[in-house]
Amino acid sequence: MTFMPDTNSPKVNKRPLVLLLGLFLLGSAISPVTTFVQGPKLLESELLEVGQAKKLPSLANTRAEFKVVSYNIRWRGGDDLRKLIQLFKDDAEIGGATIIGLQEVDRNKQRTKNTNTVKMLAEELGKHYVWAAPPSAKTNDEEETGVAILSSYPVSEVQRIVLPHEGPGRRRRAAIGATVTIGTKPLRVYSVHSENRISVPKKLEQMRAVLQNLAAYPRDLPVIILGDLNTWEPDAVDGTSELFAQEKFTTPFGNGQSTFRRVVIFPIEFKLDWIWLRGLEATSHGIDRKIDLSDHFPLWAVLQPSQPDQPRARKP
Repeated sequence: MTFMPDTNSPKVNKRPLVLLLGLFLLGSAISPVTTFVQGPKLLESELLEVGQAKKLPSLANTRAEFKVVSYNIRWRGGDDLRKLIQLFKDDAEIGGATIIGLQEVDRNKQRTKNTNTVKMLAEELGKHYVWAAPPSAKTNDEEETGVAILSSYPVSEVQRIVLPHEGPGRRRRAAIGATVTIGTKPLRVYSVHSENRISVPKKLEQMRAVLQNLAAYPRDLPVIILGDLNTWEPDAVDGTSELFAQEKFTTPFGNGQSTFRRVVIFPIEFKLDWIWLRGLEATSHGIDRKIDLSDHFPLWAVLQPSQPDQPRARKP
């Protein structure tokens, strides 16, 4: 059952916030990420890619229900990427999704052997895809890791959104939006990767940038906004819930459910990942905690169009 988020629900953080913050930032700082010099800075137009698998399966024009998945894959490549492809095919929870939103998706990175990750996923899964990355902070850096949407159905009106406010080292983050048409019924989908080391008000402004893009579309168009919003602070969780609730979005995931786990001296857990819905509701949902390819867990939900409120029976 879909519910409005409870901003008073118990917080995921179980230990003093200051200590958790220090350990989380330390964990981010020591992540094995290496930057390599590889040619000139890419043009903005080159940081958006749209494509599809060479072979697409035949699909029904309409579906009463469909599955959506959100997952920060933390730039998986090689054998891990192969495992992920198999999970997207066969896993009992995230397998067989119609729409997949991903974050930290590499393209042209030496750490992932210069693989076009989303294109490989699309080819193996038989899907349409869109991918976008923010601008690189340095002229000769490899392109920044990106965000992606994979869809069993055609996509259109694709837009790359560079989120406001820089992170450490002038780092930027991005979102991507696309319209997915299932039969004759369109819906708007966004995959978002927010910055983790900026203030809570700035994080909320990054989310507002996505909502501003959405404002150009009809209010009755069904919408899915998903991704890694990096809401590790309690105020960020509450503020995010309030912001989306004001825009008439709901989520099947409670504020107290962690979606991220990293061990730095001791385990740290946060709620970073979200699936927000408008004009749609979840008939089932879950967090697939058995998948450990990333320090995030994938979220999934089976969706259908929102049912109109039933009129209350009058008392005789």
